[in-house]
Amino acid sequence: MNALPLAGIALVTLASVAVGVFGLRISRTTSDFYVASRSVSPRANASAISGEYLSAASFLGVAGLVLAGGADMLWFPVGYTVGYLVLLVLVAAPLRRSGAYTLADFAEARLGSTTVRRVAAVLVVAIGWLYLWPQLTGAGITLRTATGLPTWVGSLVVTVVVGTVVASGGMRSITLVQAFQYWVKLTAIALPAMLLLAAWHQRGAVDPLPAGVGWVQPYGARPTAHGVYQTYSIMLALFLGTMGLPHVLVRFYTNPDGGAARRTTLTVLMMLSAFYLFPPVYGVLGRLYTPDLVASGHTDSVALLLPERLVGGTAGQLLGALVAAGAFAAFLSTSSGLAVSVCGVLDQDLLRTSATSQRGRRGTVPGFRTATVVAVGIPFALSSTQASLGLADTVGLAFAVAASTFCPLLVLGIWWPRLSSTGAVSGLLVGGLTASAAVLTTVLHLAPPGWPAALMAQPAAWSIPLALLTSVVVSLATPSRVPAHVARIMVRLHTPESVHVDRRVASTARRSPGTAERGVGDRTSRPGDR
Repeated sequence: MNALPLAGIALVTLASVAVGVFGLRISRTTSDFYVASRSVSPRANASAISGEYLSAASFLGVAGLVLAGGADMLWFPVGYTVGYLVLLVLVAAPLRRSGAYTLADFAEARLGSTTVRRVAAVLVVAIGWLYLWPQLTGAGITLRTATGLPTWVGSLVVTVVVGTVVASGGMRSITLVQAFQYWVKLTAIALPAMLLLAAWHQRGAVDPLPAGVGWVQPYGARPTAHGVYQTYSIMLALFLGTMGLPHVLVRFYTNPDGGAARRTTLTVLMMLSAFYLFPPVYGVLGRLYTPDLVASGHTDSVALLLPERLVGGTAGQLLGALVAAGAFAAFLSTSSGLAVSVCGVLDQDLLRTSATSQRGRRGTVPGFRTATVVAVGIPFALSSTQASLGLADTVGLAFAVAASTFCPLLVLGIWWPRLSSTGAVSGLLVGGLTASAAVLTTVLHLAPPGWPAALMAQPAAWSIPLALLTSVVVSLATPSRVPAHVARIMVRLHTPESVHVDRRVASTARRSPGTAERGVGDRTSRPGDR
């Protein structure tokens, strides 16, 4: 057993727990646990979002895809990043102005329907668990590759650490942990990559592309049918799925206002772009020094094994330990964000009695902590099974489900006043059921070869338009189910906070001349902060 990777993993795990314990000291209220009291600055929030978004698929999966499929697979990091641009343009600021705690909160506030809320709650939990599964699996792969320990040990370590940190301090605590872990991951992926490139150049810079191998046709280097369709379908899932990921959206509720949400998203785009420069380096160099991983099906391990293969000796082991520590940080930060988003919905919507719900839907700290056990326990059980898909492929399916459900709900709910509660439920059910059926068919290898397998492997190209069309058609057919307060909600979503403040100051000045000059306008009142 190599002690260096184990020491690196232990160090980053203990540091994450220590930061989380510090967050516990400043987490007191329910608002702290759910949305960090909506007081996180754009820079800190951008670091935290980047920390939780750069998951197993980003740290290990992208390198493995480039190793197995070539440059065609660079569409994955491009799609992961562009998704935030779409989110910035369509969703970020209005979602923050909604004043919601969770996606289910937003759905009920916009459409005035408890049925929409329940369906949204179930989908949040399903997507969260589907995304948590590869994080825990990746943790097991990392610990097994680095130390030889059984796969379930790594999954258990992440489950216990994440459960402890989330239950201790909620959103306030994990904001500090995730911001810290982004910089750990960037250092752990960038520094070894640059040193590996230097070592490769010193060895003579052998071209990793064999003569006659073309990397132009989408999915061309993979033994899959209908590569063009699959490429554009996964692009659509990644572009539109980001706005449907519950652990991403919940972070925008922590911004002070809509303007801060936009600034946060711009900073996230820069941080993600910096990170994604490096994983492809491992995949390309892996074609020279770890070609056996393709035949064995262990391509997700290329970033962990490449330093020792290329550099060797103690230096190679140290670089491998740094990569392993960064990979574990990726699993911890993403799993923490997912756990918080799932806990919020479990506590408010699925684990509470009807009597409690009648007294109000705001969660409680004890309920949040109880929900944590369920939120991380189910994915751990799933990770104990034998995963048959790569990390990036599994995450891609989670993006497809998110894009097929919450993308239509958010885009239509924010920008189309005629969306009815019946139309929203119909779109969520059609998108959720079709995309989920495709995920199960793919994971269980039930689809016949050819077009059926391609359509099930990448369902976004047909499931997203189907869900969107269903929502529009059913809404037009049920105008009576459009909520009566829709005009007021639309004004709230699209009016900058400064306008609300100016109106309050003007109203106060009319009631009491001279009051505005005495400083009433110095206190900013934001929608949802009550």
